[in-house]
Amino acid sequence: MSVVTVAPAQPLITGGARLERKAREERTRGVHTRDQENVSATLTVAAPAARVLAVLADPAAHAAIDGTGWVQEAVDRAPLTETGQIFRMGMYHADHPDRDYQVVNKVEVLDPPRAIGWLTGEEKSDGHLEFGGWLWRYDLAPLGPSETEVTLTYDWSAVPQAIREYIQFPPFGPEHLTNSLHHLAELVAAAGR
Repeated sequence: MSVVTVAPAQPLITGGARLERKAREERTRGVHTRDQENVSATLTVAAPAARVLAVLADPAAHAAIDGTGWVQEAVDRAPLTETGQIFRMGMYHADHPDRDYQVVNKVEVLDPPRAIGWLTGEEKSDGHLEFGGWLWRYDLAPLGPSETEVTLTYDWSAVPQAIREYIQFPPFGPEHLTNSLHHLAELVAAAGR
């Protein structure tokens, strides 16, 4: 496994906002790890774990969290409250045969306030749900009452060979995970105001 420390990109910001953003980024450096079957990024978020998990458990927030730009909107908007729960998301990808499409997700991990994760798949025309074997998982480690270390892992170890023949894993660069974590930190900060 290799570990690379990544400093977030600096957008053009002026005055006090620039200083505030720089201070926040110093607290929230991302670390990427990549193994043969998964990729992860870690960020320290200035909020308690319960608040971070509340944002992650809200499917309506997922489009704003997404670092790829593929997630468009929640179809099912009920908060994620139990393993086995199904929720659908509207998606867009220029290389997808339908461009606009829908995925179905199944909550695999829910351990408040420590972890949440889901498998992604599709609903077949007969209503059968089929999952591809990749898992999105967030692990939350409280660092005190107002900071949480959040690790986002994309794991494709359970993807069958038949799918690997037409999808290269991971289907995005590791910077997308760091982008997602920074988006999450911004949403969590806004939720705390």
